Amino acid sequence: MVGTQIAAQDLFRAAYENRYTWDQGFPGYTADVTYTDNGKIYTGKAKVSADLKPEVTGVEDDAAQKAIHGQLFEVAIHRIRRRFEDSHGANTFRYGETLADGGVEILMGGKAEGDKYHVRNNEVSMVHRHIHGVVVTIHTFSSHDTGAGYLSHRYDSVYHDPQTGEQKGGLSTFEDNYEAIGGYYLLSHRHIETETQDGPQVQDFMFSNIALLETA
Repeated sequence: MVGTQIAAQDLFRAAYENRYTWDQGFPGYTADVTYTDNGKIYTGKAKVSADLKPEVTGVEDDAAQKAIHGQLFEVAIHRIRRRFEDSHGANTFRYGETLADGGVEILMGGKAEGDKYHVRNNEVSMVHRHIHGVVVTIHTFSSHDTGAGYLSHRYDSVYHDPQTGEQKGGLSTFEDNYEAIGGYYLLSHRHIETETQDGPQVQDFMFSNIALLETA
């Protein structure tokens, strides 16, 4: 059992610190964006500033503009480098089940009571978190090894009501690809398929002509 060799907190910390993040010198970037929503195509310009604030211009449709902005925001949030103690200092960690794929379950206590994670090969392969009044569960099936931490490649996401367990909305599956620009890995393509009562909703975000912003 892994627990006899390394504490649950240490195992989780190692996987947490193995995530790919942007350093303090990240200058921000610009890109052309093409967003396809169930066959409808929108084009515009995207920018993420050095302080990780996204901006979308040239997209007149409000819903499309918000969709692109939302994806840029999600990406930027996950690239922020936070110390383990700042993110998880108020939490406790203990082992749950040993998984068939060779991973282990980490059960959280303290401030994050009820949350749980799977860790496999020094990566977090499942997240089950209470956030903003819902429970989000994300399973990661493959990842990119950047040499400076991992980025999720194929994964899915679903929300549930924390009280009733009722599923909120459809299961979404994702595929992300990245391009190395000036020493930073930046999202070049995100494909999302979401289950709905009317069939799958397909969204595609393509980022091209990606360029880092000039530093002062």
